[in-house]
Amino acid sequence: MEKINKTTYHDEMNKKNIVHLREILDTLPPFCGQYFRGMQEYISSRTRVAYAYDIRVFFEYLHDSNPIFRKTPIKKYKLDILDKVTRMDIEEYLEHCAYYTKDGKEYMNDERGKARKLASLRSFYNYFFRNEMIEKNPAALVKMPKLHEKEIIRLDPDEVAILLDTVESGERLTKKQLQYHEKNKLRDIALLTLMLGTGIRVSECVGLDIQDVDFKNNGIKIRRKGGYEAVVYFGEEVELALLDYLEQRENIIPVQGHEDALFLSMQNKRITVRAVENLVKKYASTVTSLKKITPHKLRSTYGTTLYRETGDIYLVADVLGHKDVNTTRKHYAALEEDRRRQAAKAVTLREKR
Repeated sequence: MEKINKTTYHDEMNKKNIVHLREILDTLPPFCGQYFRGMQEYISSRTRVAYAYDIRVFFEYLHDSNPIFRKTPIKKYKLDILDKVTRMDIEEYLEHCAYYTKDGKEYMNDERGKARKLASLRSFYNYFFRNEMIEKNPAALVKMPKLHEKEIIRLDPDEVAILLDTVESGERLTKKQLQYHEKNKLRDIALLTLMLGTGIRVSECVGLDIQDVDFKNNGIKIRRKGGYEAVVYFGEEVELALLDYLEQRENIIPVQGHEDALFLSMQNKRITVRAVENLVKKYASTVTSLKKITPHKLRSTYGTTLYRETGDIYLVADVLGHKDVNTTRKHYAALEEDRRRQAAKAVTLREKR
């Protein structure tokens, strides 16, 4: 009897990304394939697809804007074309990325979008320059756009309570939303409580299988950004929400191939990232109209609460899965400033007379 290899959600996502990358590479010069093969061991498939998009935008810009490059179809570009590109070409390309249209669709990139475009280009150029396949590296001469700090948006403790109460009661939902509320209530409570109570990413959440939940130790096994596995622990509120949902989940017959998925959609398939984003938006809009709440903001809410309770930035970095504590520190700098202000009042030199 033929053995069927069981694939995980993450394996399926990798397959889709690999197929997508090949489709993009079919539109690029042949030498690009060497770069992407060279990076596949240390860059995730999702990031490779993002880089490929950026490289394609760059070549399309060169082809459309430069009379010299326009003479040759992009697919027929040779590697030596990289040596013909100047620093000014790349600077003008970044300016172009701020706003352009293609096939009737508008595209805009803020400072962070342009920084990512340049980072992709720097990595691309650096690979061929480091391997002595080109003579110049103009991408390295272009300064990164200055990034202004963005305000960290998070839910306040009272907003968290109102959010979960709304999911439980459906009180603030519209008539249309209430049609599906009763069926999805336990799932949505479990999902939001889990995200608010652990700070996991939305991709980590949708990738959970039933067997990834360990009630003996109150932990969940997740696949982190970068592909490594980690165990994140949860408290009693998360435990109760998950148990209530799993009791209902036992009576649902999933679509074939989705039997192991922890969270199911209305179609009884593994819930998608987009569906989680939409349900967070739906419930959050009933709580606050001033804050744009996304699944990532739930993660920021958890990180803020954990840091306020423990004051341990290294613990927050570890639980959130940040490889560099400086990434965490940057996000929670305002809270660190508050703690430093408290330090001024913590030490008394002499009793007041």
